[in-house]
Amino acid sequence: MATVAFLGLGVMGYPMAGHLKNKGGHDVTVYNRTAAKAEKWIGEHGGRFASTPAEAAEGKDFVFACVGNDDDLRSVTIGPDGAFATMKKGAIFIDNTTASAEVARELSARAAEAGFSFLDAPVSGGQAGAENGVLTVMVGGEEAAFDRARPVIDSFARMVGLMGPAGAGQLTKMINQIAIAGLVQGLAEGIHFGKKAGLDIEKVVEVISRGAAGSWQMENRHKTMNEGKYDFGFAVDWMRKDLGICLAEADRNGAILPVTALVDQFYKDVQSMGGGRWDTSSLLARLER
Repeated sequence: MATVAFLGLGVMGYPMAGHLKNKGGHDVTVYNRTAAKAEKWIGEHGGRFASTPAEAAEGKDFVFACVGNDDDLRSVTIGPDGAFATMKKGAIFIDNTTASAEVARELSARAAEAGFSFLDAPVSGGQAGAENGVLTVMVGGEEAAFDRARPVIDSFARMVGLMGPAGAGQLTKMINQIAIAGLVQGLAEGIHFGKKAGLDIEKVVEVISRGAAGSWQMENRHKTMNEGKYDFGFAVDWMRKDLGICLAEADRNGAILPVTALVDQFYKDVQSMGGGRWDTSSLLARLER
């Protein structure tokens, strides 16, 4: 059992912290900007809650964070009452936020100066993956810190991989989002085409999903897409945030991402349709409007 703090109890962080407490058996202290959410978590899982990130992190072996973006991450780490001010020597900060590689490198350097470790460890698998404890975790940082943290991360993961030095976890998550963006647009166009052609989409998918066109998105989203239901996972607003990170990094490293840029604009169209909170499969709604 380790002493653990978890900062940020959103749709992902709330169940992840729960797995650390219940599956991992760790001593967990939580912090959330809205105290009522932290109190609700304590009511369900036990443990303790803190009024600031600094209070939550003090003396802990591992400090996790899952917040919104780079600015939120800086706020809970190096901002007023941030966790970095109270973390003990030798502790490990594990950031599960999807953020930039730039902020990961910045915070890794700050942590090293203070005598503790930082791992950028964004996750994939969506709300369902978090709730079921089967997330994929892509980690950047030093191998020694990774080896110590992995058994704790395993509490909410089915796959955990060290991808390279600081920032490599975030870069891997960018590739994940780039791949998903093009795939979902292709699936949306395929279903749209099939409907226009008068085909039975269920029969079509039953056949093509067993071949080279098959994917997780096809298996898990084709039915709800065909029914025009888009309340089953990762929101368009979040995807646009992530694709913005991808495109900004591409500007820095010289990568050419024409499909990603195009799909990002398609998601902007979905937002303008009022679909910011629809899941990412709602690209089909844009074609059918």
